[in-house]
Amino acid sequence: MVMTIVFFIIGLSVILSYQWGSPTPEFRPDAPNIILFGILVAAIIYIATRYTGHRQENLMVPKLLVSHTPDEMPPFVDATGSHAGALLGDVKHDPFQSGGLETPAHERVESGAIHKAHKGVLFVDEINVLRMESQQSLLTAMQEKKFSIVGQSERSSGAMVKTEAVPCDFILVAAGNLDAVQGMHPALRSRIRGYGYEIYMKSTMPDSEENRLKLVRFVAQEVAKDRKIPHFDRSAVLEILREAQRRAGRRGQLTLRLRELGGLIRVAGDIAQEEATPLVTAKHVVNAKRIARSLEQQVADRMIERGKEYQTFITEGAIVGMVNGLAVLVGDNSIAEFSGIVLPIAAEVTPAQAKQGGRIIATGRLGEIAKEAVENVAALIKKYTGEDISNHDIHVQFVGSREGTEGDSASISVATAVISALEEVPVNQTVAMTGSLSVRGQVLPVGGVTAKIEAAAELGLLKVVIPRANMKDVLLEDRYQGKIEIIPVDTLSEVLEEALVGPKKSGLISKLVALVPKITPDKPGPAAVPH
Repeated sequence: MVMTIVFFIIGLSVILSYQWGSPTPEFRPDAPNIILFGILVAAIIYIATRYTGHRQENLMVPKLLVSHTPDEMPPFVDATGSHAGALLGDVKHDPFQSGGLETPAHERVESGAIHKAHKGVLFVDEINVLRMESQQSLLTAMQEKKFSIVGQSERSSGAMVKTEAVPCDFILVAAGNLDAVQGMHPALRSRIRGYGYEIYMKSTMPDSEENRLKLVRFVAQEVAKDRKIPHFDRSAVLEILREAQRRAGRRGQLTLRLRELGGLIRVAGDIAQEEATPLVTAKHVVNAKRIARSLEQQVADRMIERGKEYQTFITEGAIVGMVNGLAVLVGDNSIAEFSGIVLPIAAEVTPAQAKQGGRIIATGRLGEIAKEAVENVAALIKKYTGEDISNHDIHVQFVGSREGTEGDSASISVATAVISALEEVPVNQTVAMTGSLSVRGQVLPVGGVTAKIEAAAELGLLKVVIPRANMKDVLLEDRYQGKIEIIPVDTLSEVLEEALVGPKKSGLISKLVALVPKITPDKPGPAAVPH
């Protein structure tokens, strides 16, 4: 009705602007003033009706925040990365707060993710990035199953607005890495543990016929999802299964890091598409593995290349106090594959410089575990050599460890280097080694053994010493088969037997007392995927 009156007044002012008595109608000289006056009158009438009695009617109309019909599926709301307003609800700011132009407060209320997820599921990934205040409010909403909406910004006109409690009965599914637990509100985590479940997701699954078929189905799904790459033939699928075994890091397991495995599938498909072949073959998958290498693997490859160029690695002859250790380059724990590197370790023994006795000095930006591993070697050195190390300073250098070293997988390398330096028995430089040590001299299993062996083979080393328990985890690529000899060991005595050379070796070995029980090897797991 109001708009009809407004248009009537504007139309009437236009009609009055014409000179209707003349033969041809034309505008009067004062026509602009008449039209302007009509527009002003229409605007006054519209404002007067809009912000007087009609506004009172709007104040009584409720605003629907969340609705669910009986036949509607329960909602699933992804609140990952939501700020406080998006998660808990907010009241919008109103720049027109006086003069009859303000918007009613209830019309500015916006529901949050917790309210939209009522009677459904609220999913929050990387929950530790939420502010502690938001986590506390989330806990309150879970406990009370209702939560009032307030203005989240103190500078907003909605800061003093608070609604009645809005229903928010939902199931919370929170996700994150292991370090996310440290950033969670203790009370929120206690609520989850008390009324829900904490689940640590597995990164591998058993290598069974059923799970292999699931991975075959996964390959087909990735091809269908991409819509551009060709399908995989039998040989290509078998190569993908072998790579799933390798990336699991343990024999008898298949990786569940399907995102990285899917990337390999797409790269292999792109290569086949570029070559215009109707099917993806094993050759394309092998080429894809070389192209789609992680940044850590590319860095490791470059380190090996520079080492060969500048001869920082010694791969022939025998040297006292120098051992070719093995390590993995770790950049991101979410990467499914390890990147092996050769890490030379040098040891030197000098007379003690302090009256309090000798000490072990290790350099190479070692982490806490690596430092403890070096210190534990002292007990083994005294046992295996009979030397009183309190009369010596033992210097251990992790050569080329610019990014730091962590873990105890270099324990047998450190022990071999120090014993070699103490007894002046040379170490065979064609041998590399990796393994942890107990204080009784047992060689314990380590991680990333396959990547370490491949790094040693890439450098041209002839032998690699690994813990016997890790033999079941070795799954080398075809290009490394036969290039390097793998020697499993149980004790430090066996390590020294394989690594030391020279005329003094027999005398040292004869002094060693075999008091350490051997570790019984585990039963072998399922066979690798055939070629």
